[in-house]
Amino acid sequence: MSLTVEERKVIVELEMEKAHETFEEIGILTAANRWNGAASRLYYAVFHAVNALLIHDAHAVNTHKGSHAIFNLYYIKTGLLQEEFGRLYNQLLTMREESDYNCAFNVEPEILQKNIEPSRRLINAIDELIKGK
Repeated sequence: MSLTVEERKVIVELEMEKAHETFEEIGILTAANRWNGAASRLYYAVFHAVNALLIHDAHAVNTHKGSHAIFNLYYIKTGLLQEEFGRLYNQLLTMREESDYNCAFNVEPEILQKNIEPSRRLINAIDELIKGK
């Protein structure tokens, strides 16, 4: 079943709202020194923004890894978005997987903090791509 243009528009708006809301949660978690939780929220903030972009452009994706592959293929390799954003998205996925599934792994605050502003820039760049099309 494919979505109508109007259905896609609504879902894209909801995904971007979720991206921004999830990004705001990072401040709460970092203030409480909950670095693993903040890493998860950082990844999901970007994930929701990427999904908004993929849905906007009618790319069907069923998995997190599929989202990464399509994002890199259509937006990073084509130059629509900077290569650093592709590396960032991959790094966030790895950090989220490690913090969620490896009980011996703890996110280092410095690493998380250095990824917050680039993640904000990526979300904003996606917002601009969506609004510009």
